[in-house]
Amino acid sequence: MIRISFIIWALMLLVWCAMRYPAMRRARRQKTRVDNRTTLDISLLTLCVIGLVVMPIAWRLGIFSGFANRGQSALILAVGLLTGIVFLWLFRRSHKDLGRNWSVTLEVREGHQLVTGGVYAHMRHPMYASFILWGIAQALLIPNWIAGLSGLAAVLALYTVRQSREEAMMRQTFGTEYDAYCARTKRLIPGVF
Repeated sequence: MIRISFIIWALMLLVWCAMRYPAMRRARRQKTRVDNRTTLDISLLTLCVIGLVVMPIAWRLGIFSGFANRGQSALILAVGLLTGIVFLWLFRRSHKDLGRNWSVTLEVREGHQLVTGGVYAHMRHPMYASFILWGIAQALLIPNWIAGLSGLAAVLALYTVRQSREEAMMRQTFGTEYDAYCARTKRLIPGVF
């Protein structure tokens, strides 16, 4: 069961990489008009890589020597798989809807447009929501309390720090248009939060 959980997690990671790569290539070719990156921002992104990629691999390689392992049931595996599928769908949809407006850090591109269609019609931060789902899927699929929860902890830290800064940047760029968008959408969960 543990091997199947890790294989599902690894396949999820590979699919994510395949989806992210074209967006990264496209983003490198885009000119940046406003760059709000900080050392904290880059540090939190690095923490996400450690939590979402390095820790599960370290666990599978036996670096934890069984410390903080937990049991794994078929039900938890199935819920982890379903959560992973929703994560990948939302991640792909977010990228597709953003198109050329996406960047990995807090940047405004030349010709940047406010995206309010697709999944963005229902929530302001679907990309963050997808990463939170990734963290939850990892917590369910990796049967180790440390390696399993490290991704979710890192993503929540990133979201907590970045979402207000990102919304301030969008408000400064788009003004009342962004305020109106905020009034009709929630941050992460449509109709709730």
